[in-house]
Amino acid sequence: MVSPASSANSSTTQKGSRAPSKHDNEGWLLPEEARSSLSELFKQLKNTVELHVVTDSDPQKMFNDVTLQFAQDISRLSEHITLTQHILGDEFSQKYEVHHSPSILFTPEKYNIRFTGAPLGEEGKAFVETVLLISLGVSSLSATSKTILGELTEPRHIRVFTSPGCPYCPGQFMNAVKAAIESPKLIRAECINSDEFPDLSRQYGVGSVPHTVFSKEYSRVGLLPQERFCLELLMLRDAEEVLREQTQSAEPEEEGKVYDLIILGAGPAGLTAAIYAKRSGLDAIVLENSVIGGQVIATPVVENYPGFKSVGGIALVEILTAHTREYSNIRENQLIDDVTIGDLIEVHTPERKYAAKSLIFATGTKWRSLNVEGEQKYFGTGVTHCASCDGYMFRGKHVIMIGGGNSALTDALHLKKLGIDVSIVHRRDTLRAEKALQDALNREQIPVIFNTVIEKIYGNETNVEGVTLKDVNSGEITDHACDGVFIAIGMDPNSQLAEKIGAELNPDKTIHVDTAMRTNIPRVYAAGDVNGGIRQIVTAVSDGAVAAMSAFEDLQHPYWTSEKYE
Repeated sequence: MVSPASSANSSTTQKGSRAPSKHDNEGWLLPEEARSSLSELFKQLKNTVELHVVTDSDPQKMFNDVTLQFAQDISRLSEHITLTQHILGDEFSQKYEVHHSPSILFTPEKYNIRFTGAPLGEEGKAFVETVLLISLGVSSLSATSKTILGELTEPRHIRVFTSPGCPYCPGQFMNAVKAAIESPKLIRAECINSDEFPDLSRQYGVGSVPHTVFSKEYSRVGLLPQERFCLELLMLRDAEEVLREQTQSAEPEEEGKVYDLIILGAGPAGLTAAIYAKRSGLDAIVLENSVIGGQVIATPVVENYPGFKSVGGIALVEILTAHTREYSNIRENQLIDDVTIGDLIEVHTPERKYAAKSLIFATGTKWRSLNVEGEQKYFGTGVTHCASCDGYMFRGKHVIMIGGGNSALTDALHLKKLGIDVSIVHRRDTLRAEKALQDALNREQIPVIFNTVIEKIYGNETNVEGVTLKDVNSGEITDHACDGVFIAIGMDPNSQLAEKIGAELNPDKTIHVDTAMRTNIPRVYAAGDVNGGIRQIVTAVSDGAVAAMSAFEDLQHPYWTSEKYE
């Protein structure tokens, strides 16, 4: 380990000079397998990356030692990585406005990128990717993202609050890193470990991660696609509002246009349908009520998609999106108010009306909600669906997990291992999860409150303080004090619009289709998770291709006009 400087204005520098020996495990924090894979990865480094670690002299701060050891291990894996240690309060930390220990800065003379706190858990992925991008001197932003950032003229300090177990946090911080590499004179990217710095978390109102602070006035929770991140960074506003205004001012001339096909939803099914539609000669448009990608953008790593041994969910979305844009127009943040069926199929948004000869529902699913008082008010500040993301925020506290299936028990066990006091609330008298999980629950002595539902979530202005419970057998109402509520009760298909126009639904509210993805309504199809089934990316892609080809075939040979159909 690099020794701390003896003077407040001095520093110690070490340059990596040797690859680790497979038989030399002494003095390493990183395990041998990780060292080997990183050594191979770092062979592509070109320019030197300077790591500057700032710590203080507080012996109680265990994260100081961990951070120093981690940085030292990284620097020993490549001659293109140097390590310099500083003491909080010295000339270096004052020059670069470092106020917290530990902190790691990357090549600070050129870039303003730093970790505030030890890069533990999932954050280590972002650390390694940052080293790669800086050494290669590329931002890896899309052309559209670069164009957006090209309009930025004012400085931005992006603070991304993360936790070690959050699978979505590295992707959000990498959005900030890429922006800082693209515009180094204007953008500072800072990854803050919310668990290590609870005072900072309280100061910025962090209740769920990733929590991104773009400015004093604007912040948001969740992982954003790259282009939307850049747009919100530029405008300091919700991209949905910006895009809606642009749509209102830029598209009036298209009011009378009739498309061959409208696709509702820009997940894998919708994007694939757009590609196949255009290649068949159909003029198609994709309308997405939120952001491109669907559930895939919330998938940290995809390991079962053919052609990719392992690929990040966001990376896969960006590949699919770039491919689709070569063929079709994709419009995000199109809130669909209504769909009507006549000679043409019309899709109504607050801004305009879209008309087409056919329609594909690729609207996917959403987390199932409790629909109780307080759920929406405290969502992101005590109510969450993601134990891996937000669990660290509740260490040493008491939370309840709602649900009785595999997901609920898996998440409850995860929270218990984090040092969280967790109880499960289940509406039935027995759990639905597999026996192995129930056995683990008993071993960990996690209590289950059976035959009980949530009536209300209550608290103060910002934080959850408890829930109101109802016994489904006796009707007895009780209050249960807790600091957080985790919900794991399944997914609901976004089939409301399909049902409204008369599409037949299955008992679980998924859209009923035949093998050609046809619904019972001529010219209306459905593809992907909204149809139910095993709900995998590969099956969604297949559904999208089949639905588009069916639409093409049916428009050429409309079966509904035949006497047999009548």
